Amino acid sequence: MSTAAKVMSKFRLAVVQLQVTRVKADNLSRARRLVKEAADEGSKVVLLPKWSTEAQSHLGSSHLPLNQECFNSPYGTSFFPTYAERIPGESTQMLSEAAKESGVYLVGGSIPEEDGGKLYNSCVVFGPDGGMILKHRKIHLFDINIPGKICFQESETLSPGNSLSMFDTPYCKVGVGICYDMRFAELAQLYSRSGCQLLVYPGAFNMTTGPAHWELLQRARALDNQVFVATASPARDETASYVAWGHSTVVNPWGEVISKAGAEETIIYANIDLQHLADVRQQIPITSQRRSDLYSVASVQAGSG
Repeated sequence: MSTAAKVMSKFRLAVVQLQVTRVKADNLSRARRLVKEAADEGSKVVLLPKWSTEAQSHLGSSHLPLNQECFNSPYGTSFFPTYAERIPGESTQMLSEAAKESGVYLVGGSIPEEDGGKLYNSCVVFGPDGGMILKHRKIHLFDINIPGKICFQESETLSPGNSLSMFDTPYCKVGVGICYDMRFAELAQLYSRSGCQLLVYPGAFNMTTGPAHWELLQRARALDNQVFVATASPARDETASYVAWGHSTVVNPWGEVISKAGAEETIIYANIDLQHLADVRQQIPITSQRRSDLYSVASVQAGSG
């Protein structure tokens, strides 16, 4: 392998676990500062979390807790029309500027997006030149009911996205999902088979699903597909009605956790070694061993990016 190829086979990834407040301008300003800090530490790709505010007392519906899904708004049927933005808009303009000034690929968490009278939970990715590379709309909506713990119906407010989202960097191809998308193994399989070597999921599991499933799902997606998986959560706010688990994480293709946050605001880093990925795939060659004569997972639509 040439020296240049060896350099390109490794890159530094940063995951920002942001403490989100109800003041949108403060969230944007702090996120921008942390992106710059990550870039100054040598990061080439930076992942932001799902963002939100925390004013549950105004929601007026006990079964719709505030969700730390979107970085610039409270979560609730009455709040989304007010806080949703067109894309491009205020938040995405900041993300574009942050990516350009820091010279990084920036996966911008997620924001509530309004388009054509519908609302989406959307993640926008920007390149080092500040240009928008793709927009991923959350495919799988979070409609769950765990008696005595949490009931949540995103479909009462949001519309689902309808496409896969991938983008290329000089280092590797990246697949994008948002939070609940991570539970669907088929999506990760399709990304892997499309050449993605890193999967990123801005997300905000809660204090019920977080300790039970957050790390387990990441390790499963990484191990099943022999890829790197990175997740970005908001920092935990114990005063919020929807308390995020935190613990932003990076997992390698062997299923090992190589970087992990606690509950507080922080930046975690991971050196993504694509030669390690190639070695794992050579040692356990599940891709060539799949029985396509017996089963298959196929996309019915082309991906974006």
